[in-house]
Amino acid sequence: MDIRTTKLELLKMILETDNNDFIQKLSDFVKNERVDFWDELTISEQSEIKKGIDELDNGKRVSYNSFLKKIS
Repeated sequence: MDIRTTKLELLKMILETDNNDFIQKLSDFVKNERVDFWDELTISEQSEIKKGIDELDNGKRVSYNSFLKKIS
């Protein structure tokens, strides 16, 4: 059985049930299985992003046009 068929069968089962506890458990499970992109970044990448946010919070900004001039 392929993944698409399995998904459709699961969807059918979900639509046919009136068990609120089951639906809530399934919802919680799916939410917990999602991968947060932040966790997939290296420590170095996370550090650079945090540094950039701190700089923005402290007013260290560069206009878009100024940025374009620097890179062209």
